[in-house]
Amino acid sequence: MRPGRRLRRLLRGRRRISAWAGERPSRAERPPRRPRNRGLAFDVVAVLATLVLVAAGLANLAVVEGADTALRQAIIAGGGLVLLALFWRVRVGLLGALGVACYTAAVVLLAAVPVVGLSANGATRWIAFGGFTFQPSELAKLGMLLVIAGVLGSGRPAWQRFVGALVLAAVPIVLTVLQPDLSTTTLLVVVAVALLVIGRVPARFVLPVFAGAAVAAPLAVGLLRPYQVERLGSFLAGAAESPAGSGWAVAQARIALASGGAFGQAGDPLTNVLERYLPERDTDLAPASLVLQFGLVAGVAVLLAAVVLVWRLAVASRTSRTAHGALLAGGLAVLFGAEVVVSVGGNLGLLPLAGVPFPLVSYGGTAVVVHLAAIGVVLGVRRDGARRVLWAAPDRLRPRLVRVAALGLTGLLVTFGAFGWRLEAVEGPALVAAGQEQMTRCVRLPAPRGDITDRNGTIIATDAARTDAGTAKVEAVPALVRPVEVDRIAEMLGRPAADVRAALDAAPDTTLSLELADLPLAQARAFTRFAGMRVEAGPRRSYPTGELLGPLLGYTGVATEVQARRDPTLAPGVVVGRAGLEASYDAVLRGLDGEQCYYVTPSGVPTAVGTRRDPVPGADLRTALDLPLQRRLTDSVRASLAAQRNPRAVGAAVAMDPRNGQVLALASLPSYDNNLYGPPLDVQALRAVEARPGHPTLEHASQVALPPGSTFKLVVAAANVVTNTIPPASVIPTGASFSLGGHTFDNWRPMGPMNLPQAIAWSNDVYFYQLAARMGPGPIVDAAHALGVGRPTGIDLPGESAGYLGTPETIEADGGHWYGGTTVILGIGQGPLQVTPLQNARWTAAIATGQLVTPRVGLAVGTRETGFTALPVPPPVPVPFAAALGPVKDGMRGAVRGGTATSLSTLPLDSGSKTGTAQDGSLSAEEYDNWNSVVAPLDAPTVVMTGLVQGPGKGGNSASRIVVDGLRQYLDAPPAP
Repeated sequence: MRPGRRLRRLLRGRRRISAWAGERPSRAERPPRRPRNRGLAFDVVAVLATLVLVAAGLANLAVVEGADTALRQAIIAGGGLVLLALFWRVRVGLLGALGVACYTAAVVLLAAVPVVGLSANGATRWIAFGGFTFQPSELAKLGMLLVIAGVLGSGRPAWQRFVGALVLAAVPIVLTVLQPDLSTTTLLVVVAVALLVIGRVPARFVLPVFAGAAVAAPLAVGLLRPYQVERLGSFLAGAAESPAGSGWAVAQARIALASGGAFGQAGDPLTNVLERYLPERDTDLAPASLVLQFGLVAGVAVLLAAVVLVWRLAVASRTSRTAHGALLAGGLAVLFGAEVVVSVGGNLGLLPLAGVPFPLVSYGGTAVVVHLAAIGVVLGVRRDGARRVLWAAPDRLRPRLVRVAALGLTGLLVTFGAFGWRLEAVEGPALVAAGQEQMTRCVRLPAPRGDITDRNGTIIATDAARTDAGTAKVEAVPALVRPVEVDRIAEMLGRPAADVRAALDAAPDTTLSLELADLPLAQARAFTRFAGMRVEAGPRRSYPTGELLGPLLGYTGVATEVQARRDPTLAPGVVVGRAGLEASYDAVLRGLDGEQCYYVTPSGVPTAVGTRRDPVPGADLRTALDLPLQRRLTDSVRASLAAQRNPRAVGAAVAMDPRNGQVLALASLPSYDNNLYGPPLDVQALRAVEARPGHPTLEHASQVALPPGSTFKLVVAAANVVTNTIPPASVIPTGASFSLGGHTFDNWRPMGPMNLPQAIAWSNDVYFYQLAARMGPGPIVDAAHALGVGRPTGIDLPGESAGYLGTPETIEADGGHWYGGTTVILGIGQGPLQVTPLQNARWTAAIATGQLVTPRVGLAVGTRETGFTALPVPPPVPVPFAAALGPVKDGMRGAVRGGTATSLSTLPLDSGSKTGTAQDGSLSAEEYDNWNSVVAPLDAPTVVMTGLVQGPGKGGNSASRIVVDGLRQYLDAPPAP
């Protein structure tokens, strides 16, 4: 009888005895189970998980790198699957020989890399074989797994197994460090440590190694290359704090993860652009790319497949019939899981971006082949373990903690998956917006400025872009212009096609604005139908009234540095108001610029037309100006100036509603034509304007201050009615002169005794000499301040002059001295005193109405279509001594009825006036600053006018004719309410 049959009978008899005695046979006594599907013992679940990972990688590669690259990878993966199938047939007994072969080949190739290897990014890691490249460090993973698992699974003493494993691990690790390839080195260390732990090496051997590694870890930083140090620093600082390098890469990965949605954006042209911002999208950041293209569903499927594969490898470690096979399966489970965790964690920014690809998904032929071959070997181990035999390895050599490690890796991956979901759900909108912003470059589309009109709606400033009368730039984005359309574009431009094509070719690829022509707006609009063409209306401002309102309206131009600092929201090159009303109401008139956006590659090359936001035209500004009255006053000022010979003389006139401060007219001469400022600038004409005498660019009614002369007597008279220094009704002697301290002050003509109203009507200098001398400077200054003298009126125009009102204190502070004669001449509007015509009109109105108003040119803003909204107006300020001003108004009425302003008596108005003639050091001895201020009707004023003209003060250049002409126009054509 054969020995085998004898042994089976013996065991069968023992089993009967045990059963009779109530005993259960031991495991060693049980007969071996019949192999279950020994020929078909194939882990279908593991293979399906593997195929899911490979398919996901190929799908991502086909989208991001093209079908050719994906086909190449598919061929390599096919070879890897063939190896998987072949190694599945390997018996456990052949693992030793396979391990020696793989390990030896890996070490030889690693040693050859520094000699014949290929370099990239400062590292030498690859060896070329024909048209393929091979990375030996990937083979080293499998070789190390096989040989160290064999050593640790042997029956040798613990110290021999430990030392042998360390020596075998050290060789490929050192060779990989020298490449340098620290990411693979780290994985090799992980494999070695994992095998030591699961291989039941006693703690007394392992713990000292861990302690030494912990001590030496800081020294390893010195081995890091600059880009690796930067990656580590980016992780520690956070991607948001490190927008460049790997920090930028992690930010792009997060954007991709958040942009994919549930089912991805594959096929969307914008996704193809966004994909280009994702570095290493086929290798290190392949998971993020996969989610971007195919959505969270694909990402979850890949994570699930990875978890399944880790568990199937872990289960194989428990079913192997040898310790060698069990350790191999457990080590591969740890390696595979670690690679997945590091890759996914790096993509999410939860771990440093270590350059570890996602196994089987990331591009790389060597890695795919080695991983598939390793999986095949482990599946072979499991297949071989399906045959239960009596000589199974003892439990003390079975791997430990494999399932605990698999559970930990699974927990990490589940946590990462939850974080990825939260990333899209919570931070998704912000990340998607960041992704859109980074790949978008926009060109500003200037908004047409609003019109400026007078109170009747007559346009006095408009934008050429609002009519077809203007011009526009025809601009191209060269990268987006279709070659087949160039000939047609050239024909419409009236240029040779070769010239247009040469201009497009010569422009850098990143150009967003290449100007091809400047055409009439109506003609230019035809180019908008071509791809890559854009029409931008020129920012030319048109001023139909020319010099009539030059300084008042101002002009526009590119924002200055001062304006840009004051308003950081101004875009470079934006056209803003630079003077006059254009500057004061720039925020209203400028509107809201639009933008034409283009999607660009990371290098800035436009790839597609993006969104367009049309500009919002600026609102119109309706002013209080009455254009006919403005013309009449300006013509009168011009005639007055023409009647005298001083080319430096200036003239101005103000017409204002004393009830609310609405400025009806503001004449200023000399003036300039705003149209000269273009664009384009008429440089020659502007130089000629600047060379003209009289400062044409100044608005003389509000920006030029001059001595007011006798018009200031109204202020002095107001101080008198407050102090009652000389009772208004009291008649005092005057005469031809007044003497004080040895100085004689002449009257403009000898006069008899007068009271206050008479002195105002006849502008009696001696009366006001005596009044000022008795009253002193204090009450005069107080009344002047109450009437707005020496301070800006608050008109809505830039550059207003505050004028000047000296006081004893300010004169002393400036190093001067206030004399008694200073007070005397202040009484007639001379001395330390300068005012603007606008200030003069304002105090004249305040005396007549008892309220000090704030002059306003702007009346309302809006559009003709939507209507206008009135601008806020500061409320009038009551004059504290208004109730006592009756005698002053009586004097103003007397000036018209029989005093110095009788030229106004020809008008059918009950008006009050005050004239003035002031000496001015800038003029010759025979020339003066001639003033006349009038308010009408005096008892219920509706208009106040002030005229100023420099000259002899007689005949054609008298200031009186200015206000007479203005009032006549006011009566003939009253301004609209």
